[in-house]
Amino acid sequence: MKRMTSNLVARWLAPTLLVFASMGAFAQGVAWDDLSPGQRALLADQEANWADLAPERQQRIARGAQRWLEMNRADRRAARDRFTRWQRLDDGERAEVRRRYEAFRGLSNRDRDRLREIYRRFNRLSLDQQEALRDRFRQLPPQRRQDLRDRALRPPPGRR
Repeated sequence: MKRMTSNLVARWLAPTLLVFASMGAFAQGVAWDDLSPGQRALLADQEANWADLAPERQQRIARGAQRWLEMNRADRRAARDRFTRWQRLDDGERAEVRRRYEAFRGLSNRDRDRLREIYRRFNRLSLDQQEALRDRFRQLPPQRRQDLRDRALRPPPGRR
């Protein structure tokens, strides 16, 4: 009976306790003093209200600051440009971007990879070619546009 009890603890209770312990650690957030000097410098304007932020938000901001510090100059410029475009969007446009992002996340890995490849091919076109394709797409009837979107998710012939 003793052996059965110890097996129960080892197999079920110990992992469960570890999960709960890790959840508690996750909920603690990040103390300002635990940030790296680079993160503190980058987030200096947040220091006064850092302790008032939700623990999840502290962790998200700390991870974002670390990613920023690890970026090269070109990546930082691209991130700034994306943020500037985001700030210029109105609430409706932001909601649409979020909706599309969630729809993208709901796709299978294969479908997401396929869409990324289509996007890469589009970006390799000249700006004039890209604009011509956009114009042609805008002139199509709504049902034809939807058919093209649906087709983009279908595997090419021979890869089914």
